Amino acid sequence: MGNAVLIAGCTSDAGKSVVVAGLCRALARRGVRVAPFKAQNMSNNSAVTPEGGEIGRAQALQAAACGLAPSVAFNPILLKPGSDRTSQLVVLGFATGNVSAKNYIEHRSHLRTVAAEALAQLRKDYDVVVCEGAGSPAEINLRDTDVANFGLAEAADLPVYLVGDIDRGGVLAHFYGTHQIVSDADRVRIKGFIVNKFRGDESILQPGLDTLEAMTGVPTIGVLPFVQGLWIDAEDSLQSSIGASIGPKHPPLGADRLHIAAIRLPRISNATDVEALACEPGVSVRWVDDPASVLDADLAVLPGSKATLSDLAWLRERGIADALQRRAAQKQPVLGICGGFQMMCAQITDEVEAGATEAQAGLGIFDAEIEFREAKTLATHPNGAYEVHFGQVVHSNEQPWIGAEGARKGYSFGTHRHGQLEDDQFRREFLTQIAQANAKDNFVPSPNTSFAEERQRQLDLLADVIERRVDVDKLLDELAS
Repeated sequence: MGNAVLIAGCTSDAGKSVVVAGLCRALARRGVRVAPFKAQNMSNNSAVTPEGGEIGRAQALQAAACGLAPSVAFNPILLKPGSDRTSQLVVLGFATGNVSAKNYIEHRSHLRTVAAEALAQLRKDYDVVVCEGAGSPAEINLRDTDVANFGLAEAADLPVYLVGDIDRGGVLAHFYGTHQIVSDADRVRIKGFIVNKFRGDESILQPGLDTLEAMTGVPTIGVLPFVQGLWIDAEDSLQSSIGASIGPKHPPLGADRLHIAAIRLPRISNATDVEALACEPGVSVRWVDDPASVLDADLAVLPGSKATLSDLAWLRERGIADALQRRAAQKQPVLGICGGFQMMCAQITDEVEAGATEAQAGLGIFDAEIEFREAKTLATHPNGAYEVHFGQVVHSNEQPWIGAEGARKGYSFGTHRHGQLEDDQFRREFLTQIAQANAKDNFVPSPNTSFAEERQRQLDLLADVIERRVDVDKLLDELAS
């Protein structure tokens, strides 16, 4: 079957992204020239590649696991949902317009060719390509036009391994149901099951796995444990649930802690921006959706959004807009990133994504105006930060925050730059300012926390688990056969 494999998931958020990242890292550590691939991704968490294209952030992380720079070849098709019915279509890194669930089917014949050609080239350039499926491969209503699951496996002649999340319950039924509902031709491609997030005594699970194999003829090739302390770029918004804390939660170096409220917008994008804050000792970051939590925090973070005006209306409905305006008026720290920064401005005109022909009032924290343009800004910066946005600052009376970009007014900060907080020195200085604003003189910033090293450590942790719990040698032998 050649040098590529498809890792599919019984459900969204089953863990296929992290399994792919861990497997890529494990192979790279063995000296294998390995690359990731996801034919079609649906996510508002994106990254910008060195050639100036846009891909899913999970594929950028998987590229890092391989020791590679991100490339549009790793994720040739990206769908960025702007509502329940429409998504922005990004092909080979660049936005081509909006599609609905219904008319997207009209594009699939062309897109299957795009995906197949990208994968074929990767297979020529690398020893192994680890492909990631999208959603569930059991969506038989979409099989005829499938781009990323069994449609890809059929076109590229790939073996398929299914990942199931046992932490949700019903994983044996998920495996069996997926195996049974697909066609005979697709079923024979399923070579193994991988259980993810297992807790407890594996001997209790084993009889179920034995019965499953007897019923399907498919072995379970790995049982991956629930890994405490694992936090990694979220591919799916399901990982950004209300009340969930983020990061490793290291104890403080001084007597004071910082508490950060990250607002969980309905159309949140690049939710991973706050992970860099969470890696610092004594900093706790939690997803919230209520005014009280916003007011109680030492810092409120308004993250990116794929639907700026819609999410701004949601902030007003929830009373969070008032809480943010109150914080700003009282000189309590507020940080807006990309769409969040745009919401903090006085006026927003968005005919591109929202179709609003008239200017809409923003939160008014910054005396600045935003206008959405047809051309999307895709930019990278020397420190690794990047920009992905249609909205442009067309007028500002505020002091820029980062170089000539963004805005700062008192302890209100705004920027279009994603990943800026991954800059260790910048992050330490920023947190020191937040501590000062809250009179937390005994908060001690770490002198040596490295977000880049922490992310590499996470990838190695994943690879260690894969090496211990999956027969990687057997997998390589099957790919070579």
